[in-house]
Amino acid sequence: MIQMPDKNTNMFIDIRTSLFAIYLFLAGDSSALSNWSYADNPSIAILIVLFSLLIVVYLMNLLIGLLNIAIEEDNNRVSYLIQKAEILAEIELFYLLPHQRRWQAWFPEVIHYYADTDKTRIEIERLIKEGECDTKEFSEMQESLLKQLQIKHNLNDNRVILEKVKSNDEKLDKLEKLEEKLEKLDKLEKLEEKLEKLDKLETLGKSYCEKSEKSDKLEILGKLETLEKSHCEILVKLEKLLERNDAK
Repeated sequence: MIQMPDKNTNMFIDIRTSLFAIYLFLAGDSSALSNWSYADNPSIAILIVLFSLLIVVYLMNLLIGLLNIAIEEDNNRVSYLIQKAEILAEIELFYLLPHQRRWQAWFPEVIHYYADTDKTRIEIERLIKEGECDTKEFSEMQESLLKQLQIKHNLNDNRVILEKVKSNDEKLDKLEKLEEKLEKLDKLEKLEEKLEKLDKLETLGKSYCEKSEKSDKLEILGKLETLEKSHCEILVKLEKLLERNDAK
């Protein structure tokens, strides 16, 4: 016998308890729907099936697919090859015996690589456009590879251009250094001019002081001459007075 749901047993009366019931259903707990009979309420069974298909299966698989796409973007073939090379190097260094390292079947002197012609041509054209193919290493091999792939590209011209660019860069650096030196020389010249002006001012000050001293001396001499003249006049007047007294 199944008990009829009421306010105490029905979690879907309130929006808060209904959300909690859905969370429990996602976790695998379907006790919130145990108060209804599935035979008398087939719509509940249909909704449970749809919920499990849409939420549990579809959305979870969609989330897993998005995670796989994100992982594939980071873990591409290049990273796989790098990890593989690291594992092989570790095996060769730590897990092989010395006589195993000398086996020609495992460690040949020459290794031949297979590459698709179209993919190789596309990659080399990309490197040429980006300027990464113009290196001085393996120049003969590069020329033969370009001939086999039928790519018209002169490595020597590009090397000459690169050398010219490098030389121009060096010249520009030298010119910048010369400009800095010229600026310093201009500053020194300005300082020298200022020092010359200061020397002239000092000489003018000295000459002014000398002239002022001479003028003071001349004034003193003039005053002395006037005093002497006044003394002489006084003496002459005294002599005349003495003569008058003698005559009386």
